Amino acid sequence: MSETSLDRPSVAGGLGREPGPPDGSQPLDNAGWWALTTQHAEMAEVVGRARRYRTDVSFFTSVDQFDDGSWADLAALVGPSAAFALFRGDIPSLPAGWVEGARGSGHQLTVTGDALVDVEPVTLRRLEAGDVPQILELIALTQPGPFLPRTIEMGRYYGHFEGDRLVAMAGERLHLDGFTEISAVCTHPDVRGRGLASAITGHVATGILDRGEQPFLHVAEGNDNARRVYERLGFTRRRMIEFVLVESPPG
Repeated sequence: MSETSLDRPSVAGGLGREPGPPDGSQPLDNAGWWALTTQHAEMAEVVGRARRYRTDVSFFTSVDQFDDGSWADLAALVGPSAAFALFRGDIPSLPAGWVEGARGSGHQLTVTGDALVDVEPVTLRRLEAGDVPQILELIALTQPGPFLPRTIEMGRYYGHFEGDRLVAMAGERLHLDGFTEISAVCTHPDVRGRGLASAITGHVATGILDRGEQPFLHVAEGNDNARRVYERLGFTRRRMIEFVLVESPPG
């Protein structure tokens, strides 16, 4: 078999872009798959119709659509008893042998250039690899979502510092043709209430719009405070997205 067969994952950077799922879904309905097929293809490991980020970059794994063939590709890609995350518009019940660790949903929000509200700017710096220890400390404290040592390579991340201490941040995660996700929006409890989350989110969104792309982001269902922050910036709800933690069959 070739290296792109079910026996062995391949790195997708040299692969041609594929046409996408035949079910008529829009790119943002399955943003992880589209990112790993377009702008983040160089970060992808691929078996058949299944894709995942390198495991030190992101937990996200995806398929074009769910059927027996894509579940088989997914099992071959991740290996036995492997934990990962599925993240898309609709995720069906798992087949026999697969274990569902947790399931949740969130609001997917988007904004256009004429709707984005100006906010008071703050001093920001582009975050780099040397900032990762502080990033991981802030992520662990505030729990905005998963962030791994090389997640910073997915896009541009920005931070606000007090002295040498990182106290607020946000950046770009999923990047697909025409769209970039804003993620890891978090503020240290010591500095909340100063508008830092709005300022950094607005800064990241403006950079995405300046590239001719549309920003989008996700807010967990029930996190109404965060959703109100984004709505005041001009973001509007597009749809609900599901998130499922999965463990593959033992083999």
